[in-house]
Amino acid sequence: MIKEFILPDIGEGVVECELVEWLVSEGDTVSEDQPIADVMTDKALVQIPAPHAGVIKKLHYAKGEIAKVHAPLYSVDLNGNCSPSVEDLAVNDEQVNCTVEQSDEIISSDVATPVSPKGVQIEEFLLPDIGEGIVECELVEWLVSEGDQVVEDQPIADVMTDKALVQIPSIKSGKIVKLHYRKGQLAKVHEPLFAVEVEQEQPAAVSEGSEVTHAAESISAADDTKEPVAQGKALASPAVRRLARTLDIDIAKVPGTGKNGRVFKEDIERYHSGASAHSNTMSATTEHDVSSSTLSTPSLNSGSVNIGQTIDRVEPIRGVKAVMAKMMTESVRTIPHFTYCEEIDLTELAALRESMKKKYSSDELKLTMMPFFMKSMSLALKQFPVINSQVNDDCTELTYLSSHNIGMAVDSKVGLLVPNVKDVQNKSILEIAAEITRLTTAARSGRVSPSDLKSGTVSISNIGALGGTVATPIINKPEVAIVALGKLQVLPRFNADGEVEARKIMQISWSGDHRVIDGGTIARFCNLWKQYLEEPQEMLLAMQ
Repeated sequence: MIKEFILPDIGEGVVECELVEWLVSEGDTVSEDQPIADVMTDKALVQIPAPHAGVIKKLHYAKGEIAKVHAPLYSVDLNGNCSPSVEDLAVNDEQVNCTVEQSDEIISSDVATPVSPKGVQIEEFLLPDIGEGIVECELVEWLVSEGDQVVEDQPIADVMTDKALVQIPSIKSGKIVKLHYRKGQLAKVHEPLFAVEVEQEQPAAVSEGSEVTHAAESISAADDTKEPVAQGKALASPAVRRLARTLDIDIAKVPGTGKNGRVFKEDIERYHSGASAHSNTMSATTEHDVSSSTLSTPSLNSGSVNIGQTIDRVEPIRGVKAVMAKMMTESVRTIPHFTYCEEIDLTELAALRESMKKKYSSDELKLTMMPFFMKSMSLALKQFPVINSQVNDDCTELTYLSSHNIGMAVDSKVGLLVPNVKDVQNKSILEIAAEITRLTTAARSGRVSPSDLKSGTVSISNIGALGGTVATPIINKPEVAIVALGKLQVLPRFNADGEVEARKIMQISWSGDHRVIDGGTIARFCNLWKQYLEEPQEMLLAMQ
């Protein structure tokens, strides 16, 4: 069976790339995950692996030509590396995997689908690389159902990596015949995500579906053991291969703990550290199993559950929540935090914002208080650049950053996200407001771009929007400071004449990295920021 390899999404917004180098030739026999080509996007060099074993029949581009995403990159003869014999299938693991891939009646190793009608064929959609180092992701939501007709580029599913929510589009028009995962399950990169019935381009090989199913099921059970497997040609993602090259490691010598000996990042790191693969097999298997399956109920002897407690449910910590847990733990463990609190009188600023809100607000721009907080902070950062710095891991270097990329914590449906407004120092208040509106809308739906989450320099947590006045925020490492905004309250305060007035007061709480910021510095910085907020005319005069 001749199958076209469709160039998958290889980066956000990337629709084409340059073919830098073919790593194979027409007529070559290739194995699953073997590197096929190097392509260059406008962002990086990407290595394209083979999702199937077979014989290369046609390379569709010459070196230096521009290849299109979602268009065929090369053709492969799947029969060229597989025997259709069911007896052979029971013996040869690779042949089973390849035959299962080419059969129209088989979608995965344990699920069969109806035979496709004449004139159409069933094709597997393989989950493409969706981020460097990502080998699996959580199926958040199916946007279609089995039996639905879909068109090319129609959104099919939302999946969650440990970095962001990603929407998976269909690369062909047709009918959805099988969804391979349930909501909440972990989907594997380079493995079938769903099956779609499309118009048949050429006759497909038909095999004894029921017999192949039984053979695949029996071998699937044998594959459940996750003992490290040494292989001549390693199974690994491009990111893992790149890590091996960086560490000058021959990946073919690394025992893989994944299915069929797939090599993970942890295997490379373990091999690099010189630890014995045999002594680490059990821990590696446990780590992989915990990350790729539903967590089991804790043991009564583990300390997690006391005798007599009733368990309601146990949920795995995945995606953004898992990243937040890791980052916050690392921040508290490595950064000596100190907190500085102050109150700010926002009466004048609130009146100014209220007078401008109706004129300048729209669907694309919500004039909240946040743009004023960011712009005034940027003005203060010019006088106190240490607040906009980053320190290296061993605290031997302090890097001062010229860009004021101010982050804001957003309580999204997928967890806490901190997108940032880039180059606040160069933006007007209205430009900042428009960017905040865009980022907030994207973050709350879970669709914020990874680029919007990177390169922040200082962060704001608006906890007061939900309630509360004082907090002790955790620094968003490698930043050195973060501020929590409390609830805006109308409180009695004495004016200059000793009279009591109703004023709009906000409590704010700074956390600083005490390795590089002392209490006096953050107090003086906060005083300047406070002056800009309490006297908006001073902010306007300081703006360039």
